[in-house]
Amino acid sequence: MASHAPGTSSRRPARNDGSRGLVTLAHGEQPEIDLEIKRSHFLARAHRTDTMDEAREFIARVRSAYPDARHHCSAMTVTVLSESGAPTASHHPTERSNDDGEPSGTAGQPMLETLRGTRLANTTVVVARYFGGTLLGTGGLVRAYSEATAQALARASRVELIRRHLWDLRVPVAQAGRIEAELRSRDVTGGDHDGHRSIQVEETIWGPTHAVLILATPFADPTLLREPLAALTRGEGIAEPAGSRLVEVPLPSSA
Repeated sequence: MASHAPGTSSRRPARNDGSRGLVTLAHGEQPEIDLEIKRSHFLARAHRTDTMDEAREFIARVRSAYPDARHHCSAMTVTVLSESGAPTASHHPTERSNDDGEPSGTAGQPMLETLRGTRLANTTVVVARYFGGTLLGTGGLVRAYSEATAQALARASRVELIRRHLWDLRVPVAQAGRIEAELRSRDVTGGDHDGHRSIQVEETIWGPTHAVLILATPFADPTLLREPLAALTRGEGIAEPAGSRLVEVPLPSSA
């Protein structure tokens, strides 16, 4: 096994549109691709890694899976997601790449540039190379590692990370069924009525006289709820903040 060459690291502003969440890979195993060029095999895997430790663990797993490969080159980007902050362009990812014995700048950095081009967050790619006996040259290596990375990322399943803010809406039992049905049956929106401001019912907790509807929205401003909820509850319901959580929305792999 080749020795682990020093990697490069950098911090760059995240590249996602600030109005949307981060796009990353779905959890779990992703397809592996085998790119053959002049009898050299470039085996590329991508994986969701939310921390640097997870990225290092994934690289170690690929090394263990292919201990006789000559090189295990890698590129990663990790954005730390706080419990309260929305995962958007205000976050700054940590990026690293590793040539792992290939000529400097011919593997890890091209892989990282390819990864950046996808705008994916919290993703690590490893390419294990089995040498086929023919030297590819600097340009050939750059193209091979870039292409292997691009193919692995193109086949990976993607999700968008969106923070949903939770609200407790307490209403009389006599109205709760109607309010829940209206919220579930039509796209009730808050604020400026754009497509990202829908109000969703997560759960309904029934009591003897009142029910609590747990609502989820992509916005944290309670004023955006006042008008639509006042109309639905006939002025009798006020939503109280109840925390937030991250949700993963599946996306097409070409997103």
